[in-house]
Amino acid sequence: MTMGDHAPNAPVASLVYPVLIRPILGQIEKENVASSQTLRTALSRVEASHPGFTYELVMGLVRKADLSVNMNESVLRLQGSVNEADSASDYRVTRTEDAFQELNRKSANLKRILSRIPDEITDRKTFLETIKEIASAIKKLLDAVTEVSQFIPGMQGKQALEHRKRDFVKHSKKFSNTLKEYFKEGQANAVFVSATYLIHQTNLIMLTVKDKCE
Repeated sequence: MTMGDHAPNAPVASLVYPVLIRPILGQIEKENVASSQTLRTALSRVEASHPGFTYELVMGLVRKADLSVNMNESVLRLQGSVNEADSASDYRVTRTEDAFQELNRKSANLKRILSRIPDEITDRKTFLETIKEIASAIKKLLDAVTEVSQFIPGMQGKQALEHRKRDFVKHSKKFSNTLKEYFKEGQANAVFVSATYLIHQTNLIMLTVKDKCE
């Protein structure tokens, strides 16, 4: 699946397929492999051609059912149940060298910690500890990206990863600023939105590494 930078509501839209649709297809696969694979192929192709399609599909169903759903909060929660170690994961590098496996672990760990935000944001003491965990996980992910960059052939590939790394750092700083605003204003949804941006940027790093190294 292609993650469109320019999809509507790009971060949350890009996460709907891996955290909501893929697990559903996994359940269907247990009952009917052929149907699951047909649906997976069809949805992947449509999403690649029209980034954000699955998001719009889900939102259409939500509106049809007249439900009130905070998609940023919901997607964050669902991220915590995703099995990042699954060999079918779009965001897992298959190369076996330690640097790549470490990158897999660090990216999955950051996303797992971010997924806890909706449950912990109302408990100030717990949330402050989680923020420390997030800061540490961000640093470790950046260190892992630096290690992996040595394996990328050619200057163009290295520059592509460096560009992703800069974007990730930019959104990390925005996330930090959003947290400061939250403690002043108490707008939890702004934190959810910023966290989905950070997960989105993490996924883009993984896709870039996969593209240049696999």
